[in-house]
Amino acid sequence: MSGSSASRWAARLAVAAAVAAVVLPLVVAGLRSLGLAAVVLIGLAVSAAGLWWAFSRKGLIRALALALAVAVQAAVIALFVAVGVFWVLVVVLALWAVACFAGWAALGEDGGRTAQAEYRVPPPERPFLVMNPRSGGGKVGRFGLKEKAEVLGAQVVLLDPAHPQDVAALARDAVTNGADLLGVAGGDGTQALVAGVAAENDIPFMVMPAGTRNHFALDLGLDREDPSKCLEALTDGVELRIDLGRIGERTFVNNVSFGAYAEVVRSPAYRDDKIHTILRMLPDALTHHLGSRLTVQGASLRITSPQAVLVSNNPYRPGDRAGLGRRDRLDAGVLGVLAIKVDNAVQAAELLRGRRSSGLTVVTAREVVIDADVPEVQVGVDGEALSFPTPVPVVSRPRALRVRVPRHRPGVSRPRSRLDWRRLRDLALARG
Repeated sequence: MSGSSASRWAARLAVAAAVAAVVLPLVVAGLRSLGLAAVVLIGLAVSAAGLWWAFSRKGLIRALALALAVAVQAAVIALFVAVGVFWVLVVVLALWAVACFAGWAALGEDGGRTAQAEYRVPPPERPFLVMNPRSGGGKVGRFGLKEKAEVLGAQVVLLDPAHPQDVAALARDAVTNGADLLGVAGGDGTQALVAGVAAENDIPFMVMPAGTRNHFALDLGLDREDPSKCLEALTDGVELRIDLGRIGERTFVNNVSFGAYAEVVRSPAYRDDKIHTILRMLPDALTHHLGSRLTVQGASLRITSPQAVLVSNNPYRPGDRAGLGRRDRLDAGVLGVLAIKVDNAVQAAELLRGRRSSGLTVVTAREVVIDADVPEVQVGVDGEALSFPTPVPVVSRPRALRVRVPRHRPGVSRPRSRLDWRRLRDLALARG
């Protein structure tokens, strides 16, 4: 392993920071550092158990459990301050952060993974765009998307919030009338419906991030601050071939969720009072008093009675969970499967072990089937609450969608490699 000069020096920085993070406590506190490390781990475990009780119980027990979780962390910090080594804890955390970022930088150049292929294409002749004027607090009107798209020759249909329309039917009619590109300015749920039609007809699809979160646009590297810049795809665009997910007969672009989260978001009260609804319903969902008992099955996978299951169109980055982060690729041809099964405080504390925890399953699969002890389950599909008859098949459709994006995109990132300390060591010791 040789690598570039920059990657070798980044690896050396990562290894040096990691070694310093281990050595510094021993130099400052000697053998006491081992006891202090044990205190930190015990404190984290007790706090994790307290949070489990807080989320899975109601009333006085919830209040006491939350107080316990906070008090334990406060006590740990007070102990470190009292013995005069709190600064060591802060420096160690900073050193580990430096080690991780430098390690990712080093392996990013030597990780053996290539960026997603782009294909130069001529501009479309008859683009058809659907725009939701209410998405994202009115981004369509605020950025003048309709007017700017029409200047570029696109046919634009504005959805009428007072009269709901079938966007998939609109897209199919447009294809019948000769549209050679379909696009959406709206949320991820609407994007998925029209993307499914584009894939069926093998014509390009264009994304304008006019929704609230726009996770799909994030993973495509699009400018989420100014969706009008995505219109450059009509004049100076490239195509990507990406995967789609399918649950039953419905397409999704991000993820589908089963279990506790899906049960909570289906409540009519969730839209108006999210926090109160979560606190009220989550205890019953976590203790299996609400909703169904799920079973997840795949080619070499079987998980019984998880409280929550997230199936994503391509896996999220290591360390990124539940749609909070991003996916390095959208063309790997696999689903990311994450399941959590925690039935008591001890298992909640064990989640600190990450992927080695028995309560956390993180795998990839081309297809999974979600079954339940009821004839119908609630599912969150790209953030929309729906119901499906059981069993529910979820499959990956590799490279099913042609996506037209601007040639220059601000958010394109290199795939992040896993932190492999053996590879980092070898890279750090390599000579140029």
